[in-house]
Amino acid sequence: MNADGRPPQDGLPEAVLFDLDGTLIDSVPDIAAATNELLAHHGLESLRVDEVRLMVGHGVTPLVQRAFAARSVPLDGEALTRRVAEMMPIYGRHLVNLTVVLPGASTCLETLAQAGVKLAVVSNKPMPFTQAICDHYGFSRHLAAVQGAVETMAKKPAPDMLHAVLDAMGAGRDRAVMVGDGEADVKAARAAGLPVVILRGGYGAESAESLAPDLVVDSLADLTPALRRLHSRLC
Repeated sequence: MNADGRPPQDGLPEAVLFDLDGTLIDSVPDIAAATNELLAHHGLESLRVDEVRLMVGHGVTPLVQRAFAARSVPLDGEALTRRVAEMMPIYGRHLVNLTVVLPGASTCLETLAQAGVKLAVVSNKPMPFTQAICDHYGFSRHLAAVQGAVETMAKKPAPDMLHAVLDAMGAGRDRAVMVGDGEADVKAARAAGLPVVILRGGYGAESAESLAPDLVVDSLADLTPALRRLHSRLC
């Protein structure tokens, strides 16, 4: 059953867990703006949006570390901690200024929710930012759970966040699917024992097929029939 108590339609999983950045939204322009504001504060040259695109997906700390490394300023330890702390309020000002919802995302969520599927977002973006974005773009009304990065839980590619949302929704691991765009999503799904669908054109440098997911879709408009195909294959 979904959040409204309806069982899922035949051929669909009980639950679908979505990554956020690169799967439901294109947030790289905002992330690049925030990153470049931080770099400028330290007198460093801005990065191109396409450079930042390859740095996202693993959380704020790796993003900051990679951005400074790209400007020949290695960060670790206390220095990295300070730069990440500086980044957080900047990041919070750049959540929905340039971000756009990816084609088919809103309709996909609505269709699956109406079909009785429990839906969740699982993101390595900090929890307050993840929730704010889901609220802003109207995703939250379709979601049974939202899980962003918190200090007490390992981020993807660890399976912890996936386990947490499945437990919160009361969904079985054998009846759930992960949908994402990158390596962290695939590894987290495999570690959690979930099949995984990858959206082509994600943020990583790898091709969708090279990540070896169970299925690849070109658009979220293709996801519902893809989930039915995946269900028939696995059952």
